[in-house]
Amino acid sequence: MTTTGRQLISTLNSDNTMVLSLEEKTFPEPKGNQVLVKMEAAPINPSDLFLMTTGVDFENATFEAGKVTMPIAPQVAAGQAARMGKPQTVGNEGAGEVIAAGDGEMAQSLLGQRVACVPGSAFGEYAIADAMMCLPLGDHSSEDGASSFVNPMTALGFAETAKREGHKAIIHAAAASNLGQMLNRICQEDGLGLVNIVRKHEQAQLLKDQGAAHVVNSSDDDFEAKLAEAIGATGAFLGFDPIGGGRTTDTCLRAMERVAAKEMTEYSRYGSNKQKKMYIYGRLELAPTILTPSYGFAWTVSGWLLMPFLESCDLQTLMGLRQRVKDGLKTTFASSYKTRVDLEEMLTKDAMMDYAQMATGEKYLVTPHG
Repeated sequence: MTTTGRQLISTLNSDNTMVLSLEEKTFPEPKGNQVLVKMEAAPINPSDLFLMTTGVDFENATFEAGKVTMPIAPQVAAGQAARMGKPQTVGNEGAGEVIAAGDGEMAQSLLGQRVACVPGSAFGEYAIADAMMCLPLGDHSSEDGASSFVNPMTALGFAETAKREGHKAIIHAAAASNLGQMLNRICQEDGLGLVNIVRKHEQAQLLKDQGAAHVVNSSDDDFEAKLAEAIGATGAFLGFDPIGGGRTTDTCLRAMERVAAKEMTEYSRYGSNKQKKMYIYGRLELAPTILTPSYGFAWTVSGWLLMPFLESCDLQTLMGLRQRVKDGLKTTFASSYKTRVDLEEMLTKDAMMDYAQMATGEKYLVTPHG
């Protein structure tokens, strides 16, 4: 028995246009540990927008019912050349009801349950998902569980990475995001120090109202001095930067060195021996990452992605993280949404130009069946 439903598809064409279209798709009967989920709610995350809006020209786009054709900047198209002419499903995560299951034991145990899942095709009426990557939601609604994977597991991954690498505190940029607010709560629960970097006064106040002890505003004239002061107070020599482009990582490393240099008993032309590390985990800013010779040689800049982190976890750790998310869906890992749209509405010009801004506190939730 097969199921038919609409699915959002992103296609990058050789004429430097990106097409987003709702297409009818036939979903086969799930096999083995697969499940078929009737999708009820799916958040639009920054990671989804890479396949949807990065580098596009909205003003010269053509909007039709269930289809958008957008010119895309040539340099952005070149960076995605590997997917040229290869239609991609969209939607990293979401939640819904398991309506069919393969014959695997885990898959069968989920039949009829509401689950959160990460199918990579959540912007559709149905999705095939791996039972191992599904989280049974119990009495929680699909809206409660829609954002229970990417942001919660990423925030927990930052805390776990810090512990693995022997750090007692973290710096986090763009810290007023949904993810940042989760990380703030996790660090308070786990006794980890946290330096939050924001760019607006109201964002700083938001985090302070949620108990954040150290919040610095990058728009302030004394930002770097205040950042160094917070690093000194917490011992945060590990940072996570979702901005990527520009000087955020560089500024954090400079401030770390500023603190470390004060502890040196003798001058060294090579800077301090204190190891300083920044992980870049996003590209909110597409400009080049700027690094300057301002922090000696004891530093590392690396990338951090969720799936490789999860693959590095043993089963016990992974199951513990999943259970923690489920237990805290309405507290530590609660998400809020600006508005809800169905599949057609998410492809309207007004909606796309709004959610493409990735503004703090203005996440969209897609409800595929309306």
